Amino acid sequence: MTELLNKEVVAYVMLPLFIFLARIIDVSLGTLRIIFVTKGMKRVAPFVGFFEILIWLLAISRIMQDLDNWVSYIAYAAGFATGNFVGMYIEERLAIGHEMIRVITRKDATALIDDLRGGGYGVTSVSARGIEGDVAVIYIIAKRSMIKNVLDKINHFNPHALYTVEAIKYVNREIFYRAEEERHSRSMKNPLKK
Repeated sequence: MTELLNKEVVAYVMLPLFIFLARIIDVSLGTLRIIFVTKGMKRVAPFVGFFEILIWLLAISRIMQDLDNWVSYIAYAAGFATGNFVGMYIEERLAIGHEMIRVITRKDATALIDDLRGGGYGVTSVSARGIEGDVAVIYIIAKRSMIKNVLDKINHFNPHALYTVEAIKYVNREIFYRAEEERHSRSMKNPLKK
């Protein structure tokens, strides 16, 4: 009786739990691998892909050994869904890459532009004509980890500005890091200023 109970615990609790956790890990790695590929990270993506598939093979082989175990199917599907969520959460926290923010404003944007440039951000502005008249179009390139700070500045100076945020695959790093270094050196001179 105890031996039968132990086999059922392994088959209907431990095995599905293993499959669930394996799927979370392999799908999370898959999500990250796809992001690394789109960001052009040629050395990291294959390495992550190796472990993604290795873990997937372990999970699927366990299911194939016990095809009558419907709980494993549920665990497999639940692990897939949870792995997507976990992968997106990890990617959001890593904030890999750069993004371009395009701001369109009818209000004078000189103060915003000066503040962003003072913060070391690369800013380009052009005058344009919109449906309601003259506008300023501002382009800002920033690391994804800095986007919230830039959007806070935009909303502070012009809460009614229209802005879009777009992913960028490649940035001329020499120019971008020059602005990054200037911002870092200014923050080191005055650590209390944000």
